[in-house]
Amino acid sequence: MRGHFKNLMLSLAVAMFLLVPRISFAEEQPHMEAALHHLQAAAEELRQAEHDKGGHRAKALDLTQQAINHVKAGMHFDETHERKGEGMKKNDKQK
Repeated sequence: MRGHFKNLMLSLAVAMFLLVPRISFAEEQPHMEAALHHLQAAAEELRQAEHDKGGHRAKALDLTQQAINHVKAGMHFDETHERKGEGMKKNDKQK
């Protein structure tokens, strides 16, 4: 039992070591976080909706899940890359 506790504590320490720098240096992304929250709520509503929509509910749910995945990927990209400026103009990129 004591060995199990020691392994658990070691695992938690490693997890904290790996996660704390990412959390402490992560840029706040309130709009992406809000979009993620709304998309997750929409997905849940679609899951609970009646299934008599000719496949459109299922397709909407699939596309909503894809959007959730893209928002998460975008947030992760922002957290791991210094370069900013999605959609920057050519003149701005040269500076």
